[in-house]
Amino acid sequence: MTPLLPLSARLATFAAWGCLVGVAFFSIYPTTNWLSSQRGEAYSLFLTAELNLPFVPQFIWLYLSMYGLFLLPPFFLNPPELKRLAKELILGTCVAGAVFLLWPARLGFPRVLPVEEPYRALFQGLFAVDQPFNMVPSLHVVYSTAISLAVMAQAGRVLKPIFAIWVLLIVSSTVLVHQHHLLDVFAGAILALLMRLILEKKT
Repeated sequence: MTPLLPLSARLATFAAWGCLVGVAFFSIYPTTNWLSSQRGEAYSLFLTAELNLPFVPQFIWLYLSMYGLFLLPPFFLNPPELKRLAKELILGTCVAGAVFLLWPARLGFPRVLPVEEPYRALFQGLFAVDQPFNMVPSLHVVYSTAISLAVMAQAGRVLKPIFAIWVLLIVSSTVLVHQHHLLDVFAGAILALLMRLILEKKT
């Protein structure tokens, strides 16, 4: 593992490039979601058998734990790796946005609010900010996979399997909380891997 530079330098890079990732996401994701909602037609890119997968509201905690992953990079990566990760996320967001516009897809699962709290409130908030479009690829999977791969590359032997299990649970949660389908997950993972390979050759 490469020795880490002072935390202040890592946090400065993380903050600067994190803002650029945020600009890319909030410029592209809500816009493409809104445009898809206005088109009145979307592809059904899922198998009918997938609609039998159970809805497990408790997995919302794993789904939301992706945001915990966002806090980890400055504690494992030096500024060059932080910049590369940010570029992966930005490029992945741009590619995903183009796909959302070219092949708008719809969610096949009906959106049902759990009866029990706090799950009802959590899903109400989720449904309020996220329309059932922008399915393929899942940016939730793109971001989780890209961050996990970057962190695992610098993590120790003990932490690597923990991060691997964590990202697998997050990916599974996107389907079990009925936010995505299997193709969305597969496409998101492939896109994250491609972005990493492409930028690895340029660095």
